[in-house]
Amino acid sequence: MTGTTSLLLSRRDLEFMLYEWLDVGALTRASRYQDHSRETFDAVLETYERIATDLFATHYQKSDREEPVFDGKTARVIPEVAVALKAVAESGLFAATQDYALGGMQLPCVVEKAGMAYLLAANVGTAAYPFLSIGNANLLLAHGSPAQIKTFVEPTLRGTFFGTMCLSEPQAGSSLADIATRADYENESAWGPQYRLSGSKMWISAGEHELSDNIVHLVLARTCGSDGKPIAGIKGLSLFIVPKVLVNEDGSLGERNDVALAGLNHKMGCRGTTNCLLNFGEGTQYRPGGRAGAVGYLVGRLQQGMATMFHMMNEARIGVGLGASALGYTGYLHALDYARNRPQGRASKDPQTPQQRIVEHADVRRMLLAQKAYAEGALALNLYCARLIDEMEIESDDKARADLNLLLELLTPIAKSWPSQWCVAANDLAIQVHGGYGYTREYKVEQIYRDNRLNPIHEGTHGIHGLDLLGRKVVMQGGAALELLCGRIQHTTNRARSAESAELIEPAENLERRVGRLMQVTHRLYESDEIRVTLANASLYLEAFGHVVMSWIWLEQLVAAQGKDGDFYNGKRAAAGYFFRWELPKVDAQFDLLASLDTTALDMADAWF
Repeated sequence: MTGTTSLLLSRRDLEFMLYEWLDVGALTRASRYQDHSRETFDAVLETYERIATDLFATHYQKSDREEPVFDGKTARVIPEVAVALKAVAESGLFAATQDYALGGMQLPCVVEKAGMAYLLAANVGTAAYPFLSIGNANLLLAHGSPAQIKTFVEPTLRGTFFGTMCLSEPQAGSSLADIATRADYENESAWGPQYRLSGSKMWISAGEHELSDNIVHLVLARTCGSDGKPIAGIKGLSLFIVPKVLVNEDGSLGERNDVALAGLNHKMGCRGTTNCLLNFGEGTQYRPGGRAGAVGYLVGRLQQGMATMFHMMNEARIGVGLGASALGYTGYLHALDYARNRPQGRASKDPQTPQQRIVEHADVRRMLLAQKAYAEGALALNLYCARLIDEMEIESDDKARADLNLLLELLTPIAKSWPSQWCVAANDLAIQVHGGYGYTREYKVEQIYRDNRLNPIHEGTHGIHGLDLLGRKVVMQGGAALELLCGRIQHTTNRARSAESAELIEPAENLERRVGRLMQVTHRLYESDEIRVTLANASLYLEAFGHVVMSWIWLEQLVAAQGKDGDFYNGKRAAAGYFFRWELPKVDAQFDLLASLDTTALDMADAWF
């Protein structure tokens, strides 16, 4: 794709982030990545971009117009989806980061995520199938038995099995403690303790289709105690592999499991991904072994289902942030292309003078600059998190590895929620730049907006991540994670100061002031005697915290661009300047409101609405 102007992502920007800022080349000094070089990384990115451009983007609008159809037994999707996913599988990208022994490439996570961003930008609906399957495989590699890995993971890494995560139920969305799906012990099997599951799961992305030989469902279900009664609450939940088709001990496919598609959800966006209501154990269409009940195999320890499931959930949360970033980015590039080619208005009142391209208008530039700051910043944050995963992979010191994990835990709600909020705002601006044309289906930006609007909702709503950040992450281990983050930010501001450039010193000082205020406000919130008051405005805390983190990410990029000339670097400086002048000051009023322990929302009574 070299030499072409992509409307998916900026290859030049990816190269800056990977090689000039994150120094991904340094990872090749570690034994795990020693076979790689910039040349191999670039070749992989070329592959992702080619597949995204030629096979994903080409059916983006068609998959929205012709959404999956339930034919009474399965979900039918347009044929282009299967062709695109076959190309991903044949390129080995399902196993890009895995060990050679598993058929993988042992690529750094940060390179794989940069490549995956192309697929997400091109067609997030189709990209959801490998995205979920890879996360499913990673969970089983961490917690599954050798037999489970051989039977269910290895085919997934080859792209012949796909995977899902089945948590929510019709009556239990975010409140997973209320899950009712039940698992009853049956016997021991080649894949560990075997159970029969019964119940319904809702909002299951990629839950039914015929794109793969099998679908490996990871299902949270409630087991029973010694009294035969289901164990209540989170502690009663265990995790199970429930394949769509049972697998024989020799690896061949057996009979159909008791998993039935009850219906498809008709969504605002991301329509190319089947989104399913699944019934487990209803026994009307399928009866494995001659009886009702979906056969499932215990993953990990009994009654540790939530802890085990968090492995995939946390990966999915960062992945959602990456998807939101990619959609924000492609929407921005589409708006920029439109603005550079759309003539409208004149610099003078003389009607004989040629019209200006709308990119010349200050307000259009403002909207484009905001999108650039949001999208490039969001993608940078997610790649930074991926770099942390690589550092953990190669770190030999236990304490250092634990610190990296702690920092990643703190950044996860930001990496998920900040792009999900602000890249949707970027997509809104992309529509505005297009004017009336942006509101039509002939242009992609309205679909990009609809697709991205899911991201503040799934894998934990904005409000849930606010509660997670303020209620758990900033205070875990006595505030150790927050101290680690502040230490990293201080290291960045020190580097900025050492450059002795006003271009860096001013934003560094502005950031330091807001970090100090963040610490003060965090302590102030915990001065309340009521946890309800502390957490009442957690979403606002998340937003302010996110803007501080994003300012740090932009300062990091400014430092990396220091002393470098050209339009690209000038663009980086302009976007950073926008963020520090237009966005970071917003946190001052937010911090004031938080520090006041405001209870306006908390005090509102239901009857007053």
